[in-house]
Amino acid sequence: MNRVLLMLPVFGMVALTIGIALWMLKLRYRAVLQDGLSPAYFKLNRGARLPDYLVRVTQHYENLFETPLLFYIAILFVLALNLNDGVYVALAWLYFVSRLAHAYIHTTINKLKWRKNSFLASGLLLAILWGKLLFDVVSG
Repeated sequence: MNRVLLMLPVFGMVALTIGIALWMLKLRYRAVLQDGLSPAYFKLNRGARLPDYLVRVTQHYENLFETPLLFYIAILFVLALNLNDGVYVALAWLYFVSRLAHAYIHTTINKLKWRKNSFLASGLLLAILWGKLLFDVVSG
């Protein structure tokens, strides 16, 4: 297994997280400067209703610190245990692509059915990744 090919989806997830964070920051400024949101809202994140465009991106940013953490941990295990298997590379790339799709859908068109399907796909891929990891550790 080429370690670089396994690490690139991890770097992609990190870049996605940073990109969503920067977009959220830009939208926060927009909400304050153009849509009249009081900057005081951000002291405790309460006391006002956020515009929908900001809610979607904020929710997605928070989501990137939930189940993707399991992806990062699994890849660390794969690397630390030197599990040389192209299946891990394929699963990592598929997971990253499914998270990209989920990010696009959630933060733009927000079609619930599409969003649900991309989220379920990423969850299934994560479950397969962990299942394979468990099998390889136990049988190894």
